Amino acid sequence: MSGIVARQVSSYRLTSREVGGARSIVDCAGVRIGGQAVVLIAGPCTVEGLAMLEETGRAARAAGAVMLRGGAFKPRSSPYSFQGLGSQGLAYLARVRAQAGLPVVTEVMAPEQVELVMRYADMLQIGARNMQNYSLLREVGRTRRPVLLKRGMSASIDEWLEAAEYLLAQGNTQVVLCERGIRTFETATRFTLDLSAIPVLRQRTHLPVIVDPSHASGQRHLVGPLALAAVAVGADGIIVETHPQPTSALCDGAQSLDLDQLAGLRDAMARVAGAVGRTMHDPVSAESLPALLGPQISEGGGCQ
Repeated sequence: MSGIVARQVSSYRLTSREVGGARSIVDCAGVRIGGQAVVLIAGPCTVEGLAMLEETGRAARAAGAVMLRGGAFKPRSSPYSFQGLGSQGLAYLARVRAQAGLPVVTEVMAPEQVELVMRYADMLQIGARNMQNYSLLREVGRTRRPVLLKRGMSASIDEWLEAAEYLLAQGNTQVVLCERGIRTFETATRFTLDLSAIPVLRQRTHLPVIVDPSHASGQRHLVGPLALAAVAVGADGIIVETHPQPTSALCDGAQSLDLDQLAGLRDAMARVAGAVGRTMHDPVSAESLPALLGPQISEGGGCQ
């Protein structure tokens, strides 16, 4: 036990529960992550065009999701895979943010992108492949924008918390951790969802933690059971991929829920949350969203 405490104090003292005390609540444009209410964040793996994103945004809010996720810049294993729409995708997210009244979380991949992405997004996501990109961590840490820090696919919990420490050490305390599965010998799923990490983190850190069952499983029929299990063991929220037509999605269609499945998941999450003494977070008022700096977009564009 003394060895664990010593490492916390020396390696991630700002992140540690020993030093930080009570569990933190991250406020992202009115959505409070880490409190009594469990959050549901939903949206496509990647922004493919304005029409599909508008349909997804409307359905996500109707289903009870409180934030919209979507990739504009996509780190892909193959250089020949679709890499996202870039700044045009960001502009689409900002448009749908205003229409649906959902704060946006999207990935930033490099330090030089931080200023651009901040113009459009309420929360900056640092993906699994960038968890130990220390230049990016420092740059995002200098902002005061909420951050979603995904666990690296081969990272230990200590390494993950040390990455979060880079953000807090720069002054950004608005950090949410995201367990998205780790690489193991098992091949039945895309990754292995480490559900035990949730109660471990609740003991070791004051930061909120949510779970991504989409990337962990890689299969849509497993997303629901894993999401419910995550809520049962104490996750502060779930982030899932959803698409109007998953079979035609340009990225990760096999793990994306359709819009009806999203509504069913939210209902099931509410039942599990109630069983463990929690509630579900309701969408915030659209009028309460702060203004963003992103410019207006043309009606054209989209995925070519």
